[in-house]
Amino acid sequence: MEMPAWRPSPETMRAAKLTAFSDWLARERGLRFADYDALWRWSVEDLEGFWGAIWDCFAIPCATPRSRVLASASMPGAQWFPGVTMNYVDQVFRHATTACPAIISRNEAGENREMSWAELHRQVSALAASLRAMGVTRGDRVVAYLPNIPETTVAFLAVAGIGAIWSACSPDMGRIAVVDRFRQIAPKVLIAVDGYDYGGKAHDRRGLIRELLGALPSIEHLILVPGRDAGADCGEFTAARSWASVTAGNVPLTIEHVPFAHPLWVVYSSGTTGLPKPIVHSHGGIVVEHVKMTALHLDIGPGDRFHWFSSSGWIMWNCQMAGLLVGATICIYDGNPGWPDWGALWRFVGETRVTFFGAGAAFFLSCLKARIEPNSLADLTALRAIGSTGSPLPPEGYQWIYDQVRKDIWLNPISGGTDFAGCFVGGVPTLPVYLGEMQCRCLGARVEAWDEAGKPLIDDVGELVCRAPMPSMPLMFWNDPGDARYRESYFDMYPGIWRHGDWIRITPRGGAIIYGRSDATINRHGIRMGTSELYRAVEELPEIIDSLVVDLEYLGRESYMPLFVVMRPGRELTPELEATLRERIKLALSARHVPNEILAVTEIPRTLSGKKMELPVKKLLLGQAIDQVANPDAMANPASLQWFVDFAARRGAGERAPPAGPSQGRRSQQTEPLGGQPQSPPALGRGLGGG
Repeated sequence: MEMPAWRPSPETMRAAKLTAFSDWLARERGLRFADYDALWRWSVEDLEGFWGAIWDCFAIPCATPRSRVLASASMPGAQWFPGVTMNYVDQVFRHATTACPAIISRNEAGENREMSWAELHRQVSALAASLRAMGVTRGDRVVAYLPNIPETTVAFLAVAGIGAIWSACSPDMGRIAVVDRFRQIAPKVLIAVDGYDYGGKAHDRRGLIRELLGALPSIEHLILVPGRDAGADCGEFTAARSWASVTAGNVPLTIEHVPFAHPLWVVYSSGTTGLPKPIVHSHGGIVVEHVKMTALHLDIGPGDRFHWFSSSGWIMWNCQMAGLLVGATICIYDGNPGWPDWGALWRFVGETRVTFFGAGAAFFLSCLKARIEPNSLADLTALRAIGSTGSPLPPEGYQWIYDQVRKDIWLNPISGGTDFAGCFVGGVPTLPVYLGEMQCRCLGARVEAWDEAGKPLIDDVGELVCRAPMPSMPLMFWNDPGDARYRESYFDMYPGIWRHGDWIRITPRGGAIIYGRSDATINRHGIRMGTSELYRAVEELPEIIDSLVVDLEYLGRESYMPLFVVMRPGRELTPELEATLRERIKLALSARHVPNEILAVTEIPRTLSGKKMELPVKKLLLGQAIDQVANPDAMANPASLQWFVDFAARRGAGERAPPAGPSQGRRSQQTEPLGGQPQSPPALGRGLGGG
């Protein structure tokens, strides 16, 4: 029998917030459950009982008391907590204390800052008043082009507190990616940093800010945050205000109480076609999901110091803010986690006495490859838990953490998504941990693995589906008439059932293993990006007439992403052009989305309607047979697939691409994928309904 890598001690189980919640259910509701599985089943079968208990047990503050929990359980379109008025910010500042700081921050230059709860409250109050003076009212959009610094947290809370709608991009994102996001929501105010440091290099962003102002005509005001230049001159921008001027003084914080379903923020999760999806989440939905997730599944509360390394453009930044919802100190880091070496974050965690440290799986695998020994670099005695997400953490990643951090650490990988800003599967401190496996399905998340016919699977790989609504599922996509794109994104394959786009296996003991994306979306280090955004950057070059990109993220390997290009007749894929392509992608999207390899092909496979066949090519390169992934009769150019079939076979045999002429098969390799050549696990064909 497989032995767990970690078991909770009796003291850990008694102290767990999940245990306190179970005791509350027994005392206040007369509900007693034999084990976690029984509690989970109740939570997904009695939605009103469970989410009402979360609301009452955690005493979520509201201006108008709750009555009904779920007025309509349709999906999409569920109606949660009708009649309730509230604000995210109320749940934050109820925890204000002098016993610990609200925020601890560091940048890669080693500069440390602490912000007390009182100072956070003062700056949020002042900025909220300044935004109101600029004419920002309930429902207006305020966007940020900021790194992960305390000012970003202040700005978010001020925007939310007045009932406006927040949206953010990280300053390492290029012009195309930012404009494609912000233009869709017509923002009134832009809050931007003049520059930032990353990897020991300075990046001035004032030129790009000017480009954004030119591309976003709805912006009426600019607030400039000093990043590299404390005396940055706002005079070079029309209608600009300095951060110092808009956060000065002491004014009362007047919070705008809004309906439960009032928009809190717009986040972006790209599909395979079209512009990034502008996903709208609600004040109430985010509060109840994030309180549940942070308290019960991460076991975080007052007295904890919570650090989840993230850029401000990743949904994990939003989840890091959830630490404030439960009274924890959030510890934030701005910079490159691998600079000057892969010990930078471990030193930060040790020196700030972090109790819960999370990061993308790629970070831990990079530490493994770099042979980092965290315990020799930092005092990690305060650290009791480690979280991982963004991509699957393979068993060797688990083992490295237990070998190099501490044997008694609670390792808690989670998996969810930007789409609903929460977790579908994760952990609890009352269950054992098995290598390579997440401990459980999260409370309130009716998650199953389904085959293509909609049949539930146990111990087999299938599509991750959620059979019941959750409060943090999107209100809507911005500017999506009739919810057409929203329905297409999640409910096309199984009507009325949320299909997430991940491969998952539910184990017989109730755990879960995520095997990567089941669609063609790019997921690089946890940052999802639509392929259409990359195509825009690539195909604007006159030398390129067509292109296709796939991301072969899969369990046990880091993301491997080849880019295939069709050259204009008479042009070649030269080293100089390859360098230009990489630089364009880096500037338009981010450094994370630069492909591992660039290869020239004669044709891109397309359907009869002209759609690029991204998912069939991805399945081919993951080892599936051609007759399982494509129907030649539904293709405009069926012969084009043969090159990809041959390429998949060569990769499976560990061979390099063959020598070829200037327009066929030239290979430019940037990095080798971790873990060898792509291959499907034994269960993959069965899990996808292939028998």
